[in-house]
Amino acid sequence: VQLQASGGGLVQAGGSLRLSCAASGRTFGTYAMGWFRQAPGKEREFVAAISWTGVSTYYADSVKGRFTISRDGAKNAVYLQMNSLKPEDAAVYYCAADKRYSDYDVVPPDYWGQGTQVTVSS
Repeated sequence: VQLQASGGGLVQAGGSLRLSCAASGRTFGTYAMGWFRQAPGKEREFVAAISWTGVSTYYADSVKGRFTISRDGAKNAVYLQMNSLKPEDAAVYYCAADKRYSDYDVVPPDYWGQGTQVTVSS
């Protein structure tokens, strides 16, 4: 599966952005998907994941209640709606895919897209 993330940009603190990840491949519907981020000088960190059915999701504690991950099987796409953005949310965001759904914060997914930059001004 190949992944292409988009939707990053500059937003003021408190604002919103929606990231998109377009996936290619006929088996997209059998992959769980996730979002990760990496800020300058920091390690990559898990943000959110969604099961291949779209029914189950889980989030990093730092984004719970502010970010929402969703997927559209008809469009082969996964989204990350980010609300109430904080300066500490600024990072390059990556989408990822794996047949496995759980423990993305421990074992990274197998497939990665290129990142999209999110900048949050205070």
